Amino acid sequence: MAAQNNPQKGQNRTLSHIHLSLYLLFIAFLLTVFIGTVMFLFVSLNIPDVGSLTEYNPPATTVILDRYGKQVDRIFTENRYVIPYDKMPEQLPLAFVAAEDARFFQHAGVDAWSILRALLHNISKGGRGQGGSTITQQVARSLLLSPEKTYTRKIKEAILAYKIDKTLSKKEILHIYLNQIYFGEGAHGVDAAARVYFDKRAEQLNLAEIAILAGLPQAPSRYSPFKHFDLTKKRQAYVLNRMAEEGYITPTMARKAYDQTLLWGAPLERDDDSRYFIQYVKNYIQNKYGTDALVSGGLTVETTLDQELQKYAASAVSRGVAKWAVRQTRKSTDLPQAALVAMESETGHVRAVVGGTDFDKSQFNRATQAKRQPGSSFKPIVYAAALQTNFTPASIIIDEPLELPGSNGASSWQPQNFSEEFYGPTTISTALIHSRNIVTIKLLQEMGIDPARRLARALGIASPMMKNLSLALGSSEVTLLELTGAYTAFANQGKRSLPVFITRIIDRNGKILEQWQADGEQVLDEETAFQITHILKNAIAEGTGRNAGGLPQESAGKTGTTDKYRDAWFIGYTPEIVCGVWLGFDRRESLGTNETGGKACAPVWLDFMQHVPYKQTKFAVPENIVFLPITPETGAFDPSNLDRSTWLPFKKDMLPWDTQTPAPAEEVFPGLK
Repeated sequence: MAAQNNPQKGQNRTLSHIHLSLYLLFIAFLLTVFIGTVMFLFVSLNIPDVGSLTEYNPPATTVILDRYGKQVDRIFTENRYVIPYDKMPEQLPLAFVAAEDARFFQHAGVDAWSILRALLHNISKGGRGQGGSTITQQVARSLLLSPEKTYTRKIKEAILAYKIDKTLSKKEILHIYLNQIYFGEGAHGVDAAARVYFDKRAEQLNLAEIAILAGLPQAPSRYSPFKHFDLTKKRQAYVLNRMAEEGYITPTMARKAYDQTLLWGAPLERDDDSRYFIQYVKNYIQNKYGTDALVSGGLTVETTLDQELQKYAASAVSRGVAKWAVRQTRKSTDLPQAALVAMESETGHVRAVVGGTDFDKSQFNRATQAKRQPGSSFKPIVYAAALQTNFTPASIIIDEPLELPGSNGASSWQPQNFSEEFYGPTTISTALIHSRNIVTIKLLQEMGIDPARRLARALGIASPMMKNLSLALGSSEVTLLELTGAYTAFANQGKRSLPVFITRIIDRNGKILEQWQADGEQVLDEETAFQITHILKNAIAEGTGRNAGGLPQESAGKTGTTDKYRDAWFIGYTPEIVCGVWLGFDRRESLGTNETGGKACAPVWLDFMQHVPYKQTKFAVPENIVFLPITPETGAFDPSNLDRSTWLPFKKDMLPWDTQTPAPAEEVFPGLK
């Protein structure tokens, strides 16, 4: 008899299997929760502090501006300009929210719905085509985590996003996000992107431009308007449609923005002519504020640079060196160096600097760093010191052979004039006009060395100076910038203006770190300054500086040439601008016979100065100055012989009356008091 099946037993076995399965599932669940909890705790112990984000201070671009506010250079590790949230156009953050994280204002840093939607999308597509990261997660990933793609990092990212959302406001999160993300073309942050793509600041963007930028972060290279314009427009349309769907704009606004013609920015062109000027500014910032401030501090540096004049300066120097090469039949590989400095006499603002003939080959700035003997271009300082004592332009010194004892056991010194001739009784006015060495040495000898040295210091010359009579001939090495700055006192009624390259430095938060203040110091009486100016006007009209003549406004200047023609100088000025030019070899070899300051440098000065705009045409004559006719051979006042007289400026309290004067000056010149 066949055995009968026991349905009760089968049912019990089935229930046992179910119970076992449920038990195992429960154990697996507990194990999963346990492992997840352990992993969460482990990861939580190793996540960064989000508190650092409350002081968001990313690397930012330092910009250098010219005197008109135009950008001439930028320095950065990451090209970024931090813009406050409140300065952004209202539609700007909304465009990014619509395109990147529609539920940004509702979720708590992590959006479960977005993650699930992205997961289902990726499964349906069979790959990883879509991510679920929120804007807050992107901030966490960018600033607090490494770029590695691991599950551990994703957990950290979610935890950090939650903490960030609890620590910062939504505006603060958007502020960080919009200043941090990468837009392609080297632009970090939305303000840098606005400048790169549209040549404007972020606060100036319109809706069409905002939509372009909001579409870039997902794939900056793929959607770059410079590379794939068709894809850029598709992405722009997507952003505009999303903004309309979210109610941030109307469909009509979206259509109008899409149809709007876009004007793209051009790459910042390097200003090769200004690189010596710019490098000087960079060195100043680096030395005073440090390298980090220069390359990532986000400083705004306002300078005195005049780019137009800088181009003229560079061209004038190039032509001057080329003309020298023709005269000396030299090859282009064996050319001297040259430098030029132009500055405003009243303010000291440096308008142009040329530090050499080729910045790429040599960054050494011969205008600001090279110390060379100035030769006779130093003489006006000696004469100004004398005119401040008991000398007048008509004072007579005998130009005759001179022998001076050598120093430290050396043989005696027998200085010569450039012409190797002697001229007998000579007014100091004539001596300076024609650059007579003997008279200058004897003048310094009679006056004393210390007054000249003190005046040179007061005029801004900081380089060491000789304490012997060779100082009269410019034996002490100075920089072109120093000597050009010294001449500002002659042009500016005795007020010295120290050279100024930077007018203001502003930090990334708008705080002024330093600002130029006018500091013109009266180091000469205005009458002495005018007397030197009058004499140096004649140096251009009839003396060693004749090659600098021809400007429509009054000009004054002095040449300088050192032994064996190693250095050539010309420092000249108009009522508004002082300009110095130097020519020479770095290895200090001769420029060639007769390559004087008047021949090698004065034409360069004139070439440049012809392009300088001007308002004043004449030097102001102080009230305490009177012009009198002087006999050049005697230095005496003689109104009876006006045809042979030279009219010279005198201080009213230092008039050159001669005991043999036929009549008092007041009778000959009724206006004289």
